[in-house]
Amino acid sequence: MMTSDQHHNDILHKGLLIAAFLSGALLGSIASADDWSLKDKDGVRYTSSGLRGKWVLVNFWAPWCPPCVEELTELVSLQKQHHDLLVIGVAVQYETKQEIMGVAKSKSVSYPIVFGNEDTAGDFGGLTGLPTSYLYSPSGKLVGHHDGPLTQNEIEQAIEQKPEAMSLFTK
Repeated sequence: MMTSDQHHNDILHKGLLIAAFLSGALLGSIASADDWSLKDKDGVRYTSSGLRGKWVLVNFWAPWCPPCVEELTELVSLQKQHHDLLVIGVAVQYETKQEIMGVAKSKSVSYPIVFGNEDTAGDFGGLTGLPTSYLYSPSGKLVGHHDGPLTQNEIEQAIEQKPEAMSLFTK
């Protein structure tokens, strides 16, 4: 028969094991929040770990969204001028792939385009609006995300880690 102290210690031990499991599961999900993989329209796979050493801007957009389409021009210019940065455009909420490619061609998009969906967006924490961009540092860590359009200048300031621009990207 178990004494009351043994019973108390047994309950305490089980509670600590459950707490350790839950905190490990939580830390595991936090640690993997920066891990992602995207395959572009040409079948090229991009991963957060494979792009270390570069800034990465993952931009979610839709062809029916005027601010999204206007922002593409800024992102094309940004990509052309910064070889230490990769823009990846993730198209969501579209009817056909041809629709996406038509918009990309009209805006001279030269960076990778991914045909995404809600699951793709969920891998990044979901979307509350469009466009939405996620900025990753060269170490592969999420700097933050931004809901709404961004200019080339705003992104350049964030990459240069200017304090006034860093507030654009929230965690």
